[in-house]
Parts: sequence; C-alpha cells; structure tokens
Amino acid sequence: MLYRNVPKTGDTLSILGFGYMRLPAKKGGGIDEERAIAQLRYAIDHGVNYVDTAPAYHFGKSEKILAQALADGYREKVHIATKLPPWSVQVHEDMDHILQSQLLTLHTDHIDFYLLHSLAHENWEKMKRLGVRAFLDAAKKDGRITHAGFSFHGDIATFKEIVDAYDWDFCQIQYNYLDEQCQAGTGGLKYAAEKRLAVMIMEPLRGGNLAGKIPDEVQKIWDASPVKRSPAEWALRFVWDHPEVTVVLSGMNDEVHIDENIRVAGEAHPNALTPADHERIQQVKETYQRLMKVGCTGCNYCMPCPAGVDIPGCFALYNAHHLFPHDRSAKFHYIGRHGGLLSDVSYAGLCKGCGKCEKVCPQHIPVRERLHEVSREMEGGMRVIVPVLKGGLWCMSKVGRFRQAFSRKNTVVKGNHD
Repeated sequence: MLYRNVPKTGDTLSILGFGYMRLPAKKGGGIDEERAIAQLRYAIDHGVNYVDTAPAYHFGKSEKILAQALADGYREKVHIATKLPPWSVQVHEDMDHILQSQLLTLHTDHIDFYLLHSLAHENWEKMKRLGVRAFLDAAKKDGRITHAGFSFHGDIATFKEIVDAYDWDFCQIQYNYLDEQCQAGTGGLKYAAEKRLAVMIMEPLRGGNLAGKIPDEVQKIWDASPVKRSPAEWALRFVWDHPEVTVVLSGMNDEVHIDENIRVAGEAHPNALTPADHERIQQVKETYQRLMKVGCTGCNYCMPCPAGVDIPGCFALYNAHHLFPHDRSAKFHYIGRHGGLLSDVSYAGLCKGCGKCEKVCPQHIPVRERLHEVSREMEGGMRVIVPVLKGGLWCMSKVGRFRQAFSRKNTVVKGNHD
C-alpha cells in the first residue's frame, strides 16, 4: 500500500480509502452486514487506513455497521471520516446534537476527518449564516473532531470561495477522467492543493460506470494497449497519477474488486502514466461522452422520489441501452424492474415534475427532462406488455404447481405398485 501525507498536519493516509456508501446486499434484500464487516477488516489488514461514511448512507445504517466493523481493535488502525448533513441543520445547536449522536453511533470519542456534506452555493450560505465556522472551531478545540473539511458538488467559483472562507485541513471532490471539467474539476484540485489542503477523491469510477460492463468501442481501445489493465485500474491510475490527490475513495463491496484495488494502490505512483497512456484515456473519454446519455453516478441523493420513480435505476438502464446497442436486454430489464413485473412500479413515466430531485442532484442533471426522455424511449408498449407477461407468469406458476402435484401423485402410485 502506498501512502500520502496531509499537507497541514503530516498525517499519513493510504492512497486507497474505503467508501462505506455501497455496502454488499443480501440476495433477499438488505445489507449483508457480516460480509460488509469482513470486507472492511480485510482491507484494513492490507493497509487501508481511511474509511469514509455519512449519516445519509444506507439511510443511517452505514455508521452503525462501521462501528461494528471497527470493534476488536480496528478503530485504532484507521482514520474515520464522516459528515455533517446541512439539510438536517435548522439552528446552530443542531450541529452539536448531530455530532454528538454520531460519536455515540460510531462508538468513538472523536472523528478524525469531519466534513460538511455536499456543499454548493445555497447550503454553504445557509451554514455560514448558522455559524458553522464557530462550531468547527469549538469541536476541534474540545477534541471531538481532529480535522475539518467539506465535500463538494457545486461550481468552481463556489469551490474557491469555500476553500478561502475557512482554515480547512482537507476537501473531498468528485474526480475521474470524465469529470476533469465538472464541478471542482482539475482547476479545483490544483487550487485546493496550492492552499495546502489534502484532497480526497470520490466517484473515481463514476459510480461504477467506468468499470464492470464496458461498451465494445471502449473495450477495443483498452485492448489495443500494450499494457494490460482492467478498466477499473485504468480509471484509478488516472486519478492517482495526480500528485495533488491524497486519498481515492472506492465504494468496494466485492472481494475481487477489493483485492484488485489494493494491488493497484501498491503500485500507482504519481506522474507514472506515460503520454501514450494519457492519449488512450483521452480516446476512451471521448467515446464515453459520445455514447452516454445521462451523467448519473447512482449516488441516490435524489431518492426517495415522491412519485415512486427509481431515478438512478431508470437512468442506469437508459445509459446501458445506448452504451451497449447490440444487447437488447436493457429494455427487458427496465420492464421487469420498473414496470411492475417483478417488483413495485418505479418507471420514469410516474414523474410528476415536482423538481425535488433536481435541487439535490450533485451532478446538476435536468432530471425531469431526462426522465421524460427515458419514458419516451424505454416505455413504449410497457403498459400492454406487463399485464400480458404477468398473466403468462401466473399461468406458468399454475402449470408448475399442477405438474409438481401430478408428479408426487404418480410417485405415490408407483410406490404402491412396487
């Protein structure tokens, strides 16, 4: 494992941080807590010493499971990062109440890296007005937090304003080879580093869209490289190649991915990529930009939708439909998952246009407009197809039960004859 230092304090952090946002799920639904705990402890045993969570992750369950994972001496091996949610703060006193609750939930007496969560212009103005800087000063003075920072999802001008508004120790920004000019971007990364802030990176794989199932056009570019790396490794190495980056957070929930990320985190020195490597990444970037319809990372900040739309789920299948044109399964999956065939209805056409999602979307996606596009392209004939398929499934289940009963009857009869 490679490590980099926090400029203002000298703390040594693993370049790979464990994002506790996308925990493994059980087959029947819910978090597989035993597996989530084992995965984090495995990563810590192999050098990871920074773990990031928040009250909003898994609707409050992430911090609770993290506390369990850090029992048995593991708390002393890591730096905990968690966040103060501005949307939960109405008066100054709320900040103390929230922090105190987090300390109790996490079974610790201090938070190593404490962030204001998902800042942009509007909620930064609110937090300033409610005295957040005085709160951070007091919490650092009494030892409840060690380092103060913020995560960010606004524009570059607001980012620079926030950086200059307080004596921050670190910040957290979204950054990957598709988002060099998005939100804080490369300009923000360099600006924060010049101000001696540690920079933690979220969404290095853009919610997994830069790894896993890769469009044929993109895979051909990777395959043509004389250096063989997985798409995930290419994306991670791109971020780690920047010396301004301190920690890259990965929402790891698969043992194979954890092993791969740990291996790469032991090799990815800054400024190690060659000009040919950068040219190849640029080709991939341009291909993705041409193919991708919606820049959704699947962060779920827009959820739950008042109208019942599974917004990230709809966008993921809409993107898949365009990224993999030779695979027609995306529409079938869409009907199955969102049309009410296999679960409750959650399709894009349910959108009532309230706009709640757009107010909280870190990517500033025109969600209502995009949902209308998804509905138009993915839902043709769905209201006819679903009842027909449901009827077919009902008939199949009846036939299956009849066959099962008939088989049991024949077995009994045959046994009597024997």
